[in-house]
Amino acid sequence: MNSLRKPCGDSKVDNRFRHRYNTPMDNMPKADMPSGALVLLILRVLRSGALHGYAIAQKIHLLSSEVLHVEEGSLYPALQKILLKGWVTAEWGISETNRKVRFYRLTPAGRKQLEAGLSEYDRVNEAIQSVLRTA
Repeated sequence: MNSLRKPCGDSKVDNRFRHRYNTPMDNMPKADMPSGALVLLILRVLRSGALHGYAIAQKIHLLSSEVLHVEEGSLYPALQKILLKGWVTAEWGISETNRKVRFYRLTPAGRKQLEAGLSEYDRVNEAIQSVLRTA
């Protein structure tokens, strides 16, 4: 039965979809951040002062040399999560563009969580580097 099948390249269906697999690397979607990384980045960015959501995303993007791009669909749920945990507070204010926005500020509990998160990140990163060096 397998001898009757045409090679994949001869199929009209395969040719229609071939462009999806020959996309240049610079057009490929970027990899997602590791689990927990976004919360750590938000807390770290807020350590220098209160910011609204869009400014947080922009600062992460700029500080990462434009490698990391934080989508609204990820940012605002993460902000809500850390708000509920008490790691940040939020208050309404006016942005530089005269829009009503929520400004997020790191709390003492957030500072403590940031330090714990950085410590855990360093531990895991060192373990990964160890495997990469020795495997």
